[in-house]
Amino acid sequence: MSEKAPETFEGLSYEEAREQLVAVVSRLEAGGVSLEESLALWERGEALAARCEEWLEGARRRLDAARGNAAPGEAPAAEG
Repeated sequence: MSEKAPETFEGLSYEEAREQLVAVVSRLEAGGVSLEESLALWERGEALAARCEEWLEGARRRLDAARGNAAPGEAPAAEG
């Protein structure tokens, strides 16, 4: 069996990654695919979900920075 290079999703916008993730979930829920294809879809879904999370985390950091809670790239200060 030949190994494919892992697909990267760095160039996808949040909306594109989410749309592809929804399509993957729909295919998995519909069933009727082989075990090998199911595993490939699962791995693709995991990578797409991680890409969406990267976008959301970046948005959180930007909002925190805009609110003055933290500098861009820094974690917000703990309240105490």
